[in-house]
Amino acid sequence: MTKIRRGLFSINMIDGGNPDAIARCALAAEEAGFDSVWTGEHIVLPDPQAPPSPAPPEAVMVDTAATLSYLAAVTSTIKLGSGIIILPQRQPAVLAKSLASVDHLSEGRLLFGLGVGYLEPEMTACGTPMARRGERADEYLKAMRTLWTTDAASFSGEFVHFEGVTANPKPVQADVHTVVGGHSRRAHRRAIELCHGWYGFMRSLDDTATDVAQLREAGEKYERPGHLGPLEISITPRHHLRPGDLEAYAELGVDRLILQPGGAMAESDVLAYIEANAP
Repeated sequence: MTKIRRGLFSINMIDGGNPDAIARCALAAEEAGFDSVWTGEHIVLPDPQAPPSPAPPEAVMVDTAATLSYLAAVTSTIKLGSGIIILPQRQPAVLAKSLASVDHLSEGRLLFGLGVGYLEPEMTACGTPMARRGERADEYLKAMRTLWTTDAASFSGEFVHFEGVTANPKPVQADVHTVVGGHSRRAHRRAIELCHGWYGFMRSLDDTATDVAQLREAGEKYERPGHLGPLEISITPRHHLRPGDLEAYAELGVDRLILQPGGAMAESDVLAYIEANAP
């Protein structure tokens, strides 16, 4: 049975993005034995809020790369996760540079969580069409890996083209740890073919059992590159932990629970949550 690691979600939202509160909570999570802290991300939110938007427009989400770089300076060992960057909304060469810099400054602690997005107003504001955003994300990731691993790099795809360019610093990780979110069969295939891990957000035990079964099915159907290793499964549960949950998620094959404090994200509440849920 898997020994479950614990992460903390929404590190960039604590006390409305207060930098001291963010730092204190990250340090508390590190000292308590959490293996990782994770940002949440929406570049913009619909105003007024309308489904399927997950948060009101006044919600503060400090930029992921800025937050993780800041935390690289105030923590020592805890991993720093993007949960998740909506990849089709980003210019891939610019994002590759930002994330390589985070990995460089943190000495190899980046966990690159990515997804394809679902909010049309946000996609439009970022100049990204909703159509074929999955194909765009797959190609962006491949282009970014080319820049991370190659000098005088060239890439020619449908959405990205560059020739004879070099980006430094390279990430400390020879193979930046990538985690893809999404509950569709296409997301499961993306996890098998392109990423080290898969991240299911707000998933009950029943949801997770279905996801794991579909991931195994995808693993039998699609080829997994050897450099990615065994698929790592991370879950943010739909509810706060209850007695028996850790064992139940572990029996399903979950490797990490990325816990969501929820509520108003006041620093005092988050610190109490960290203490109550420490490994």
